[in-house]
Amino acid sequence: MTTEPSSTPPAPPPLHARPQKVRVIAFVLAPLVVVVFVVISTSLHGKTGDGPGYFQRGDSIAMIGLGVLTGLAILLLARPRVDADLQGVKVRNIFGSYELPWEVVRAVTYGRGAPWVTLSLHDDDVMAIMAVQAADKAYAVKATRHLRALFAAHQVLVKR
Repeated sequence: MTTEPSSTPPAPPPLHARPQKVRVIAFVLAPLVVVVFVVISTSLHGKTGDGPGYFQRGDSIAMIGLGVLTGLAILLLARPRVDADLQGVKVRNIFGSYELPWEVVRAVTYGRGAPWVTLSLHDDDVMAIMAVQAADKAYAVKATRHLRALFAAHQVLVKR
């Protein structure tokens, strides 16, 4: 029994990508910022200097609250994600998420000097994919090639 060779190459597997370096930095920096705010808030009791002001317990609690909010804001940098397969691409950036079928995408671009990959859409809109960042170098190149392969495989399927 012989099998005939396939005329189309096998479809690439789905892509799941997140930023690498920014995530590490965010997960290290966020708790550090909270600790710094806690240390500052515990060291600021009593008179504020030569003026008439005093730091009270509420001020310390507010300072800790600001530290927690700042830490959470830093963690937002770790939020971006892209999931793509032959049907389309799901993009989650710092703010907002999008799910697009490949039919609305014109090209997957990574311009020279660009901070991340973008999708050029048929309506002349451009969508950033912040999960694939230039700072990640080889990982970003690999993820971009994978996205382009999925896009190309979809184009081949549509032309059949």
